[in-house]
Amino acid sequence: MSWSPLAHFPATLHAVAADIRLACFDVDGTLTDGRLFYDHAGNESKAFFVQDGLGLKLLQKHGIHPVLITARNSLSAQRRGADLGIDTQIAVGDKLASVRVLCERFGIGLEQVAFMGDDLPDLAPLCAVGLAVAPANAHPLIAGRVHWQTRAEGGRGAARELCDVLLAAQGRLDAAVAEFAR
Repeated sequence: MSWSPLAHFPATLHAVAADIRLACFDVDGTLTDGRLFYDHAGNESKAFFVQDGLGLKLLQKHGIHPVLITARNSLSAQRRGADLGIDTQIAVGDKLASVRVLCERFGIGLEQVAFMGDDLPDLAPLCAVGLAVAPANAHPLIAGRVHWQTRAEGGRGAARELCDVLLAAQGRLDAAVAEFAR
C-alpha cells in the first residue's frame, strides 16, 4: 500500500495508538459538521459522513470498540449508532464518567482509550485518555490541549482519519483493505 495514514501522525504517538482498545467519539462537531437542522415540527436532523461510518465498523471488526458519546439527547445520533451496530450513549452529562464505566466493562485503563471531541463538553475525557484527538475545525480551546489534530474536519472524514491511524498503528489496515479487494 503506497498511502499510509501514519504519514501525518506523530511518530511519538505510534506506540500509544498501537495500544488503543476503545475509541470514543463525540457526535456533534466530530461525526457531524456541528450544524443542527430542525423541521417545522421541531424534529432534529443532521448529516453523517459515510466514510466515518465505515471506519467505525472497521475498528469494531478488528478488535477496537467504537462508542459514540453525546451530551445531546439526540435521536439522530442514536439512530446512526444503531445503523452501524455500535454502542451509542446519548444525553450523557459526564462524558469522563461514561468513559470510565466503559473501561471497567472492557477491563482496560484510560491509557488504552482514544477520545475524539471538538468542544468544551469533551475536555474532561480528552485530558484523561491515552490518545486525545480533535478534528481540524475543533474549538481552539480544545485544539491546543489534544495529542493530535486531524487534517479533516468534523463530519468530513475526521473520524475516519483516526480510525485509519489506529488500524495502521496496530498492523490491521492491510487486512481491512484486503476484505474489499476480493
